[in-house]
Amino acid sequence: MTETGKYNVLFICLGNICRSPAAQAVLQRMVDERGLSERFFIDSAGIGGWHIGDLPDKRMRVHARPRGYELTHRARKVQYADFEDFDLIVGMDASNVDDLRSLAATIEQQDKVVMMGDYIRQYPNYDYVPDPYYEGSEGFELVLDLLEDACDNLLNQIIKQNNITK
Repeated sequence: MTETGKYNVLFICLGNICRSPAAQAVLQRMVDERGLSERFFIDSAGIGGWHIGDLPDKRMRVHARPRGYELTHRARKVQYADFEDFDLIVGMDASNVDDLRSLAATIEQQDKVVMMGDYIRQYPNYDYVPDPYYEGSEGFELVLDLLEDACDNLLNQIIKQNNITK
């Protein structure tokens, strides 16, 4: 936990326009609903910088809205400073995790990197969050289902391991 007393979580996907901003919104709402907003800082970024400054993909925003998520994050690229600033860095798939670990400067920074699939419980056929970019509506809905499941488990683990209370 940082000096501010906040636990900082960074979600990472390839371009920061589908999976990671959706994960950011899902976890933020869960934190807010539990009255823990003052105890967390949640952000997202991408491995690549192709979409810097862009809103999340319109299709992801359209599918997230009926579930109560407004995706307003502006895409950014992961930075070396993120490895110092965040307590946990969550990659959406194995490729993201490999890229992140190669960017980390120390073993301690590498240890901050985990895969979102490790927190999926309700969907045993998934050990990662697939990129819906080239998929239809079902792909975006699946990603949101996986993220809601994984974020709940992730949040419960963070709270338990760090004794976080209101």
